[in-house]
Amino acid sequence: MFKQIMQIRHIKNKKGLIFRLTTVFLFFIMSIIGIIISTYLILTANSTAMYILALSFFILSVISGIFNVSSAYSYYRSFFYDEHLKHIQEKLKPLEKMPSITIAMPTYNENPEIVERNLLRIKELNYDISKVHIYLLDDSTIEPVASKLKEFCNKNGINYLHRTNRQGFKAGALNNMLNYSKDEFIAIFDADEYITNLDFLKDLLPYFQDEKLAFVQTEKRYAKGNFFSSSVDLFDAFFFKFIQPSRALNNTAIFAGSCGIIRRSALDKIGGFPEFVIEDTFFSFESDINGFRSIYIPKVYALGKPIMTFTELARQQWRYNYGDTQFLLHFLKNWKKNKRHTVSAISKIDYALHGLGLNYLSLILIMFTIVSMLSVFASAPVAYIAVRQIMELKYPTLNVELFGLNAFLLSILVPVAITKIYFNSISKGVMIFVLNFALAFVRLRAALAAIFKAPPIAGWIKGDRRGLAGNWLLAMKSSIAETVFAAMLFASSAFAFLMYNFSGAMWLVWYGILYSSTFVFFFKYG
Repeated sequence: MFKQIMQIRHIKNKKGLIFRLTTVFLFFIMSIIGIIISTYLILTANSTAMYILALSFFILSVISGIFNVSSAYSYYRSFFYDEHLKHIQEKLKPLEKMPSITIAMPTYNENPEIVERNLLRIKELNYDISKVHIYLLDDSTIEPVASKLKEFCNKNGINYLHRTNRQGFKAGALNNMLNYSKDEFIAIFDADEYITNLDFLKDLLPYFQDEKLAFVQTEKRYAKGNFFSSSVDLFDAFFFKFIQPSRALNNTAIFAGSCGIIRRSALDKIGGFPEFVIEDTFFSFESDINGFRSIYIPKVYALGKPIMTFTELARQQWRYNYGDTQFLLHFLKNWKKNKRHTVSAISKIDYALHGLGLNYLSLILIMFTIVSMLSVFASAPVAYIAVRQIMELKYPTLNVELFGLNAFLLSILVPVAITKIYFNSISKGVMIFVLNFALAFVRLRAALAAIFKAPPIAGWIKGDRRGLAGNWLLAMKSSIAETVFAAMLFASSAFAFLMYNFSGAMWLVWYGILYSSTFVFFFKYG
């Protein structure tokens, strides 16, 4: 029986490695083809305008190649994380005694019924409840909500802390709690997260036998909802399935803000939670440069409320990219200034790529679109060009257009293929691809807001109006930048059609449809 189990495990491992290698191959091919063709375009450019366009494509291709190779490397390395974690677990000893622990739940104008349900669930953990101190960190500004939560906490022995201002946002609330909690370990759950595995504390606390361990982070996922929310769940799953395990091998795992446990003494050493929009990323970085270690556990212990509306997703992505841009600026500013601990070169690369991630996704898509639009107008009419002529050097401008088509097809092939391989869904892979275009301007505006130090509140996202779903006027107002950009693409397409550039016209129509998806998502999902 044991032999059969080992054979099955070997087959699964072999299959998993093949999947990883397939992913690496797809990303590598996409990068190489893009760079080779864009280099060819530079060599065959027959005018200043075409040279500039070809050079633009080359620069974009190199940037894309760097991120593609980095992603492929992460996907490949993540395959080996389970074995790495197994070696760590083999060295763990059973807890001699259960340490006391604080469980904090920050909340801000959340549905009281959901918060109360999730707080009561914490009391069901398989642990000595007398050693669990629960804190509700309520920053609610709606008086009835705050009153109801306070009354609930008083009745159920839960520590209720309410602030009259939101200074420092979530980090500020957590730092305020540190004035009251004296426990060495602090677990954090978001207000919408329902614990599904009651062994959370019993499973994770033994890892802190390593005295240099600052935090343990588990996999975060959303509860089931509709097709849209399931696609968003996979949207985030790529990070937790592939990026986090790879980073954890470098000791650069990111504390994801909840569903994890932190060592209080490590937190005290770095001066509490850094009061930024994404305090978790800053905390992860600070714990690393102070010589602490971290562990990522690829196991789900709680499920968050599914993201059912596009507005929720847009606001989430705004917060992520505003915070990532803040972090990137902070990281670059302090690249050589750290005297406390030497960060390895691979760690610097991990943190830099993390800060650049969403900025890359947004800016590169918009830039590719603009350059592609310019290349269409620089191209010769193709209606009467024979196939053999395409291979000649007489029409290098046409090759720019074909290169754009090639890059575009590869860019959609990769997420669709990976989603099919790992999550057995082609439709959700297409949805993830389209969502990146739909969110491009949201992310770009968030980055600009962070660079110019505008308030982090997502004031430029207008999708908080009631009755947004099904209201085309509000949906259009909420996606004004994307709608205008799409209109420009459609108008350019019509002009290209009149110039008998039929392939270019279709090319621009397709891009217009992709950027119109922002309006469609606001209209359909609210």
